[in-house]
Amino acid sequence: KYNLKAIEKVLGIFFLTNKATPCFLNVSMFCFFLFSLLRCEMCDTEEAKYRCPRCMKYSCSLACVKKHKTTFSCNGVREKTAFVSVNEFSDLNLLSDYRFLEDVARMADSAARDDILHKPKNHKFVNFLKNRARRHNIHLRTLPIGFTKRRENSTVFKKKFFWHLKLIFPHSHATFTEKRVPDDKPLCDILKPYINPQVSDPVIRQRLKIYTISSPSDIQILMKVENKPHVSTRYEELDANKGLLENLKGKVVIEYPTLHVVLQKFKTDMVLLGHSNKGICCCILHISKCFNKEGLKYLVFLLMSGMNI
Repeated sequence: KYNLKAIEKVLGIFFLTNKATPCFLNVSMFCFFLFSLLRCEMCDTEEAKYRCPRCMKYSCSLACVKKHKTTFSCNGVREKTAFVSVNEFSDLNLLSDYRFLEDVARMADSAARDDILHKPKNHKFVNFLKNRARRHNIHLRTLPIGFTKRRENSTVFKKKFFWHLKLIFPHSHATFTEKRVPDDKPLCDILKPYINPQVSDPVIRQRLKIYTISSPSDIQILMKVENKPHVSTRYEELDANKGLLENLKGKVVIEYPTLHVVLQKFKTDMVLLGHSNKGICCCILHISKCFNKEGLKYLVFLLMSGMNI
């Protein structure tokens, strides 16, 4: 994987300048030209121009850089907490650690000043959220302290709701969490960083490949109907062009909304609200001729009780 002509050129320059320039300049020049001898590890045809600071892979162009990120699931960001042995520890590593600690201190200070993040989740605050939700016809319910869903909920209200949101992609067995989602942000814009091939992260795009290659019209956003028995779980379809505020009106939300992103072309066991009633209605009409009025009422009562509809 070496360019022989480039080697001859580098060695010639190195030895010619060895007598006329300081030694450290020659070493720097030699290292700089030595880098050009390596071949791109992705296409194996062009000379390497870049080296990934995270996985140390060599590449020659933007296309190869993107290809290496997808192939090796690399984000291209240097791992600041990577292990370095004592023998290899240098001043650069010391400087990197110092800057890393500075960044941590800066983030901690910023978080300490964030009044929304540290809003006390006492009964007064919870009741405030419930009252605000009730004004918008949203039935917000909370779980007792100690429940995981209660503990991870970061929903706040500051002139409008900023929801804690969970996104479930069942066909890819993937779950993501969004924090501080404005209640007026359309659902289609919320999903763009995940399923839009133009703006989504390469790692996420690869994991949700079955969604990114599908047509936007084939994607459905469902939300579970709460307060129904487990045997009769139903889902409601949400409008992707509307925000959470409009979509959650008239619905029960336990702590925070959880959205299921599904594809219509795949069969799923998620039954939409009202769809299962059609077969029962047809059955009742078919056998209505075989029962008298009281018997038919009793049959309807049994069906409604057994199916929880």
